[in-house]
Amino acid sequence: MGYLSNVIGNPTDGSPVSGGGRSQNDKFSYGYASSPGKRASMEDFYETKIDCVDGQIIGLFGVFDGHGGAKVAEYVKENLFSHLLRHPKFMSDTKVAIDDAYKSTDSEFLESDSSQNQCGSTASTAVLVGDRLFVANVGDSRAIICRGGNAIAVSKDDKPDQTDERQRIEDAGGFVMWAGTWRVGGVLAVSRAFGDKLLKQYVVVDPEIREEVVDNTLEFLILASDGLWDVVSNDEAVAMTRSIQDPEEAAKKLLQEAYKRESSDNITCVVVRFLHGQVKLGYVYSDGSYWEMRGPC
Repeated sequence: MGYLSNVIGNPTDGSPVSGGGRSQNDKFSYGYASSPGKRASMEDFYETKIDCVDGQIIGLFGVFDGHGGAKVAEYVKENLFSHLLRHPKFMSDTKVAIDDAYKSTDSEFLESDSSQNQCGSTASTAVLVGDRLFVANVGDSRAIICRGGNAIAVSKDDKPDQTDERQRIEDAGGFVMWAGTWRVGGVLAVSRAFGDKLLKQYVVVDPEIREEVVDNTLEFLILASDGLWDVVSNDEAVAMTRSIQDPEEAAKKLLQEAYKRESSDNITCVVVRFLHGQVKLGYVYSDGSYWEMRGPC
């Protein structure tokens, strides 16, 4: 699962690639949809992964929106969660592990890349560990949740005209100027990102991390690139998603609506739905044999 490399037909017709799955313990399901949209090239990547750590099922989800090319977004998709799962504090201090994984992934890419091309990537990720949901973000992809029917942003778009971001950039010796939109050094429209070697002093990869409790009020999570958020509000996204139980269908609905509203960017959406009170105990196969889950993984 990842880069939209297997689209059949014209990549500018908005036709999505999509898919989904369900955790082994039936605690959550997920779906994704991704399309180049009205652009001829594709710089969005995504990852949806279920793993098992210390006997516990882990969900890992991410949307990575490249700029200046797809190279950084692809690298982050391939390496970020691997670094995170190998971190010695992944279970004991997940926030520290996420922060370290973001920084080490960025450092390794910059060390391995000998080019002087100005390319980078946003990242909006969600890590599900038991009844804890950790959302991390750099750039202007976005994560929102639906809790008790309400849309709640759990990430902040990192834009250089924000007071705190502009102050940080200027304190580091950089500047922000208007060039159709506010940009770092007159070049980049996000203030935090992976890559962007020539602006790294100002465009940091420090993620903002938020923790949410997974309880009966938490209905679903949406991660999406700005191809969605440019034309669909948080409240609208929740309203469109809430009545659709299948998260793949919900992700496709969001993508189709963004395309219909003339989004000019690549569009990628991941929807994670929390399935409270549903526990898989076993399964009867067609030959009459019975499989029983004896542990969480």
